[in-house]
Amino acid sequence: MDKRIVDLRLDQLEDPRAKTVKEPFEKQYTYGALLGSGGFGSVFAGQRISDGQQVAIKQISRDRVQQWARLPGEVNMVPIEIALLLSLGGGMGSVPGHRGIIRMLDWFEVQGQGQGYLIVFEKPQPCQDLFDFITERGALEEPVAQRFLKQVIEALQFCHSKGIVHRDIKDENILVDTRTGDIKIIDFGSGALLKDPIYTDFEGTRVYSPPEWILHQRYNAGPLTVWSLGVLLFDMVCGDIPFERDADIIQATPSFTKRISKECQSLIRWCLAYRAEDRPTLEQILHHPWMMENSEDIVDLPGKSNIKPSL
Repeated sequence: MDKRIVDLRLDQLEDPRAKTVKEPFEKQYTYGALLGSGGFGSVFAGQRISDGQQVAIKQISRDRVQQWARLPGEVNMVPIEIALLLSLGGGMGSVPGHRGIIRMLDWFEVQGQGQGYLIVFEKPQPCQDLFDFITERGALEEPVAQRFLKQVIEALQFCHSKGIVHRDIKDENILVDTRTGDIKIIDFGSGALLKDPIYTDFEGTRVYSPPEWILHQRYNAGPLTVWSLGVLLFDMVCGDIPFERDADIIQATPSFTKRISKECQSLIRWCLAYRAEDRPTLEQILHHPWMMENSEDIVDLPGKSNIKPSL
């Protein structure tokens, strides 16, 4: 697979390393248990030595990086994930972040035998990813799903305002604070610069990808994102994703396995419209009647703190 190089114009960023000499990773952090691994690399728990802050440490092998970027003040290219996270408010730069996006605290290039990169993230406590959250509890009550979806969309709007598209929205890439019900989007390894023309590359998750990618290997960023949100909403309210096979994705007709309100079904079907141009925008999703419902009741999550369905 070809490896693409992206020149990012991160003019708003200060060079995060220009002012001080950076101490090596092992002087600043310690490793903990393995939290997960996949095609992206591995993620470990960790701790910052200076103050004991709990962190997550993502290891990325150099040979797994498909997209590279040039940063101001850096001689070597870096994985595009690092550049995207910097532009979203990570590291020591001056860009304000968003509460719905995981914050990168630091990053390091690793030389030698295990050459690659280490990315250090904040680690909200207590939290679990939405996949595990749904696996433990089953299908979510609609007010809880509405609260989560609203936060995801607002975080994605922030990404788009910074010229970035995530391209891999799914339950595994959403962290839930089980105490407050706040979410954070993680893993920008499949992300890219937002552009109007057609994309012809995709490194996200196939069962969350739209018919136009399956059939033609082409898509636009907006409709791709909205399709994945339709899959995500179905997943939350039904307890599993709607499509497993390419043939099912191309049919684009979700079969509801749980008793779901007509308003929620209509939003899911709108997001999962076969034709990209028939899908809503993020703004239109937020103004859909189902999203406008504003229950002030407290939703009880089994074994966890109560979570308000909407803010």
